[in-house]
Amino acid sequence: MINIRYEAFKIIYKILKKNIFSDKLLDDMQKQIKEAGEDSALLYTLVKGVVKMKKNLDYIASQYTYSQKFENTSLKIKIVIYLAIYQLEYLNGIPQHAAVNESVNIAKKVFGLKVANFVNAILRSYIRNPEITYPENIVDKIAMEYSFPENIIEVWLSYWGEENTIALCKYYNETPKLSLRVNTFATDPDLLVDYFSRRNIKIEKSNVSENIFFSNQAKDVLSDVALSEGYFSIQDGAAALVVELLDPQIKENNLDLFAAPGGKGTYMAELMINTGRITAVDKFPNKIKKMKRAVERLQLSNVKLYAEDAFTFGPQVADYDRVLLDVPCSGWGVFQKKSELRWQENQDMGQLLKLQRKALVTGAKFVKPGGIMVYSTCTLNRAENEEQVEKFLAQNKDFCLIDAKTKVKSYYTEDGYLKILPFRDKLDGAFAAKLKKAELK
Repeated sequence: MINIRYEAFKIIYKILKKNIFSDKLLDDMQKQIKEAGEDSALLYTLVKGVVKMKKNLDYIASQYTYSQKFENTSLKIKIVIYLAIYQLEYLNGIPQHAAVNESVNIAKKVFGLKVANFVNAILRSYIRNPEITYPENIVDKIAMEYSFPENIIEVWLSYWGEENTIALCKYYNETPKLSLRVNTFATDPDLLVDYFSRRNIKIEKSNVSENIFFSNQAKDVLSDVALSEGYFSIQDGAAALVVELLDPQIKENNLDLFAAPGGKGTYMAELMINTGRITAVDKFPNKIKKMKRAVERLQLSNVKLYAEDAFTFGPQVADYDRVLLDVPCSGWGVFQKKSELRWQENQDMGQLLKLQRKALVTGAKFVKPGGIMVYSTCTLNRAENEEQVEKFLAQNKDFCLIDAKTKVKSYYTEDGYLKILPFRDKLDGAFAAKLKKAELK
């Protein structure tokens, strides 16, 4: 029998210690759990939840012992405590004794009796007096209560104020709904709705796009044969809107730089009704392999994949009708699904901004006269979004901004850009600018 909480403890430690993502670790463990005939739902809940709420859990735990002593406590011991407090604070269906006893037993197994007693004392104190007082300073208060780095909270407050910043934090801390995109090359939305209805699975139409649906029955949807047979893909509505802004047409010759894992590129191919050609480039071979599997699953033949660096891919010929630049970014828009991102301290913002500027210049060289380039990110950081586009346009007079309202609902636009705000739109955060290259005179 697999001890789910102990496995969660080991995975959380790897994520926080090595600044890595949880998905592969969870998928590998899920296979073992499935083979053992057990349910992996609790594992996912604990790992995603503890990583997401780490700062809040740390603050809570520190209130029940000497602050200096807790600050110097090893990360492994802290994670044992986080696991219990997360269950006590956020998971109503788990009995107190189960949450406490399991963490104490993990502490005893890994560290011995002395640490187990320390863990038990903190948890018992919390149960006796669970009321927490947060700092009065607004940045510290929001950062501690909703579990985000202070520097990010400061930026969000400067953008949107206290009320919207808190709303954004709350949205990111919710469990995400499953979002799926209909493969319109293989079926149509009404047929897919009917298909799932006959299986007692409800998918709800979104207001974002006619091809995007939501479901609260993620397990049923993901295990259905319709996914493996290519009738739909998993994609957030914000990502779909970026492709709809690009507006790929049948028989075009289009380029997708930084293409993996392929959600946007495959949507391009579907909207082109599997005609023309999409050249998809990404420097990571393992990601290109993943995109290849998606292309094959969706039975698309108009996508050509290249495991090459976008900056050296070539020759750089102005030969493409449309170019998608979905560039690497800080990921501030996807904190709900990728909670690890909020703690990753290995990001060099200066280098990231430099890379994005280089991507714009590189992508522009591939656009034919009269062609279109869409620059997009999954961040809310204006330095990576509007400021990058403004600098590019100032230095490249042969490009101009096309108002996003020409292709997407004005509700999702601001100042001519596609701009998805999670606290308002209940989607991942996203930004995109549609740029047109001048015709030859």
